[in-house]
Amino acid sequence: MYALFEEAGKFMAGRILSEAEASAQVELDSGKRVKVKAAQMLLKFDKPTPASLLNEAVAMSQTIELELAYEFASDEEFGFADLAKDYFSDGASTVQQVAALLCLHEAPHYFRRGGKGRFRKAPAEIVQQALIAIEKKKQVQAQIEAWSAELMAGVCPTPVREQLYKILFRPDKNTPEYKAVVEASKASQTAPLELLQNAGAIASAWDFHWQRFLFDLFPKGTGFPALQAPAIHEALPLASVQAFSIDDSHTTEIDDALSLQGLGTGTVTVGIHIAAPGLALTPGSAIDQLGRQRLSTVYMPGYKITMLPDSVVQAYTLIEGRDCPAVSLYVTFSETDLEVLKTETRVERVGILANLRHDQLDQTITREWLESAEADTPTDLPVDRPTLAFFWRLAQTLKARRGVVRGKPENFNRPDYNFKLDRPSNDAPPTGNEAVRIEVRQRGAPLDLMVAEAMILANSTWGQWLASFGVPGIYRSQASMAPGVKVRMGTKALPHAGIGVPSYAWSTSPLRRYTDLVNQWQIIACARHGATAALAAPFKPKDAELFSIISGFDAAYSAYNSVQSSMERYWTLRHVQQQSIDELEASLVKEMGGGIWLVRADNLPLLFSVMGAQGLLRGARVRVKLGEVDLMALDVNGTVTAHLDAPVVSADQEAEDQEEDEALNAGPLTIAVDLNDSTQSDGA
Repeated sequence: MYALFEEAGKFMAGRILSEAEASAQVELDSGKRVKVKAAQMLLKFDKPTPASLLNEAVAMSQTIELELAYEFASDEEFGFADLAKDYFSDGASTVQQVAALLCLHEAPHYFRRGGKGRFRKAPAEIVQQALIAIEKKKQVQAQIEAWSAELMAGVCPTPVREQLYKILFRPDKNTPEYKAVVEASKASQTAPLELLQNAGAIASAWDFHWQRFLFDLFPKGTGFPALQAPAIHEALPLASVQAFSIDDSHTTEIDDALSLQGLGTGTVTVGIHIAAPGLALTPGSAIDQLGRQRLSTVYMPGYKITMLPDSVVQAYTLIEGRDCPAVSLYVTFSETDLEVLKTETRVERVGILANLRHDQLDQTITREWLESAEADTPTDLPVDRPTLAFFWRLAQTLKARRGVVRGKPENFNRPDYNFKLDRPSNDAPPTGNEAVRIEVRQRGAPLDLMVAEAMILANSTWGQWLASFGVPGIYRSQASMAPGVKVRMGTKALPHAGIGVPSYAWSTSPLRRYTDLVNQWQIIACARHGATAALAAPFKPKDAELFSIISGFDAAYSAYNSVQSSMERYWTLRHVQQQSIDELEASLVKEMGGGIWLVRADNLPLLFSVMGAQGLLRGARVRVKLGEVDLMALDVNGTVTAHLDAPVVSADQEAEDQEEDEALNAGPLTIAVDLNDSTQSDGA
């Protein structure tokens, strides 16, 4: 005697070895013996054998017409044997009964299970809805298969092309477009990016990275609505100084300028003058909302996307030959020892004498020229050498004092790099085919240091000033320089150990960073209202808006820095291709495991992985043979061909390097397509 029973949703059959009132012991064809409860037993039979029964029943169940079975079935609860009799004949065989059971079990849209082989017909309207869903699922699966075939044939279906960046980076894995890419990649054994490239979905590597950037951060485009910059109608006093700015030639948002009074008198007053959009723009206005959405200007080689429309920027930028509204910080120093005697903040108009461009002057305004008393001022330089020499002396002194607070001097051993694309204008995005030049610019160049130290002085002074009035601002702080202690943003005037100042509130770039514009509103309130500034300032203590701005800015600024790093990596790899560079000298940065090291090129802003550095120490310099550049993945690797030297790297320097490595290493690219995903449609 044999028995058919159900266990864990599966139907099984075997020979009955012993039987009791509550259970039976059954031997399966595999030889395994199981104890079956009486409630699990569905059918007892003498023939055919269990293996034959299930095989024949499965085949027969596929021939049963569900619509006909539904019509024959009783409207009341029924058993599978009842349906077999109605569908086949009154003398339905064991195989036919089991076929009916399997059919009922596998058609939940037609029949509801009642337990122990009992079923009930689903309502007609539910059946109809289920049939529609099943048909839709079939159509979707057919569409997936058709699109997959097109992709493998080198043609990208329009729906896949339209969803390209969503598929690759933020996919809904239930969509047919995503499933088609997965299915085609699996079937063709081709990586998704290569598959899509071969199908013409990606015009070029540059276009891919540019469109990905827009998809992530500017899905509505980078344009601005037509807005008129409000004028500053306030009658501001005219400062008695003539100021000058120092920027590169492509800078249009000139936020800051410097002035000097009293040189040679024993008491010198340095003026730090910041463009004042905060005098005209108000929180909640249309232009403010634009700034709040973008939060910062986005920089990349050969192009930038400004935080504010150019028409607005030009209304407030510190352009030469104009008396410009400004928020000015005047710091009075003793000329002999450069100790601060007093500070004062004014809202005023400042005459801008000149917009100096450091990329045009770095070869002229050198350390040697600044420190030579006999050197003459070139006739085409509108700022005299003694003025610039004082700012150079001041910058070095301020930097050294911060170094004492930090506990060690800042290290400017690594160069900065300037990217120059050969194109007539930077008004439109690059095409990716431009010739690129990468020029080394040593950190701490005199003009750079003058501006950097003046801005640190202003940001620190204003940060403490806001706190003295109980007016909240947006601060950057760092509790210590210990490894892993990161810079945080908040509303409290806390020390910044990395810079070496008691507080640091970004306030000097209100045309380029939204945090600076917010802080400028607060500074203006302090300048106008003094002790009652906390009542008049736009943002009050514990203002939820400030925390919201900080959160949004932190995320946006991180994303923009990542974009800049990726674009710089693209142009660095293009430079490698254009210059046919096949060998580089580099330093070992981090061992990645498996014999792979991360290295930093000596004369290019490039980190990449190499093989063949086993047994060497971090900091060792090596010569590397480069492999093939992959512009899509932003990747290149290499093989060490020679060990050059192994300089000692301090523990402190290692901690600094690790943080920089994380920021600089923008590649290789990763995508979100998972080839382990099932491509079977679920009807979504």
